[in-house]
Amino acid sequence: MNNIDILGYVAGAITALTFLPQVLKTAKDKSAKDISLGMFLIAASNNILWIIYGALLDNWVIILTNSVVLSMALIMIYFKLRYNDEKVQDLNL
Repeated sequence: MNNIDILGYVAGAITALTFLPQVLKTAKDKSAKDISLGMFLIAASNNILWIIYGALLDNWVIILTNSVVLSMALIMIYFKLRYNDEKVQDLNL
């Protein structure tokens, strides 16, 4: 592994943590009221395309980075849908 590879993996690791603070905060607060569903849908779509691109290039930095970010984007989409449903159910009681 050369210095360029190391740089790529470090940058990928930092990028992969982009959504982590939001995921942790949303899980802790159990609220996604101020979260944009559209933003995370776009991010998830974008990450899928990057994973395909990385696979075509056989570039594991791109594949791994975007797989982690995709998983966090999907978690946020789940939180948004779950917590919105709970709020609606609470109002109907």
